[in-house]
Amino acid sequence: MSDVRHVSEESCALAAELVRRGELIVIPTDTVYGVACDPRNAKAIERIYQIKRRPRFKALQVLMASVDDVDALGLELPAPLNRLAAAFLPGAFSPIAVAREDCTLATARETPQGERTQGIRIPNSALCLEILRATGPLAASSANRSGDESAQTVREAVEAFGDEVALYLDGGSTRGHISSTVVAADPHERDGIAILREGVIPQSTIRRALTVNGGGLGA
Repeated sequence: MSDVRHVSEESCALAAELVRRGELIVIPTDTVYGVACDPRNAKAIERIYQIKRRPRFKALQVLMASVDDVDALGLELPAPLNRLAAAFLPGAFSPIAVAREDCTLATARETPQGERTQGIRIPNSALCLEILRATGPLAASSANRSGDESAQTVREAVEAFGDEVALYLDGGSTRGHISSTVVAADPHERDGIAILREGVIPQSTIRRALTVNGGGLGA
């Protein structure tokens, strides 16, 4: 039977233990409910793809509680993404980080140029950040079968996955699907960035932030 608990210090501690054991959990974010696991555990990540029936070419984001987690995961935010992250996180901004050699994330993907990258996000939700501070960074995807509507309540998530998930954390109804703006560093593109997906934050706002105080946002 599915274990559904309200978000509390106790349930967050349980979530952290389950993640360490390689289990899947469902958590509320600032947009929809997400199914999540340890981003270093390849078997757990594979289970997310299986229960969602998600195409393997679609990468998973890594959710974290603080920009400080970037370095701890063996990731780097190249200029000017590092400064944009300071301006727009937490929030609907998803920069593409570059993985160093010491990065052990099983979610990182190799680019045609031979570089490994990882999309990250810091949700703008006190409840979600509380969970992430307990569990540490999580590999996550929306809590639904691919092609279905994203779960906005814990009940909808349970209907999607049932006993395939070890723990559901109930944070009430979420706001619904709101796309984050995905940005990568690219020295060959305008302003040194490539807007891979324009979401809630318009690219005009992103580009305006690059010239704050009349200067570029360098390293």
